[in-house]
Amino acid sequence: MTDTVNTPYTLIENLSDLMGAIKPESIISHTFYKDDGMKAILFGFDVGQELSEHTSNQTAIIQIVQGDATVMLGDDKHELTAGSWIHLPARLKHGIFAKTPLIMLLLMLSAE
Repeated sequence: MTDTVNTPYTLIENLSDLMGAIKPESIISHTFYKDDGMKAILFGFDVGQELSEHTSNQTAIIQIVQGDATVMLGDDKHELTAGSWIHLPARLKHGIFAKTPLIMLLLMLSAE
């Protein structure tokens, strides 16, 4: 990761490199960036793990970095793969099920 003390930006060349080993039957998370406007969290899911349906009071963006997932958005079900990108308005119910080992980027946006 680029040293933000000496540069006006943060650069991560490969998000997957930030994720340690995902233990069997677990979900791990790593908050790797936070400022006044956003928090960036990397999640690693073992196959078969899930975040059950829930809501958030913040707008968020999800990007599937690696793997395959079933994602529920409101009443819709989507089969997604690496490269998929989702904008979630606040209070939209959603859930994620890892069909394969999964790495997911979550950006939590602060209210303006």
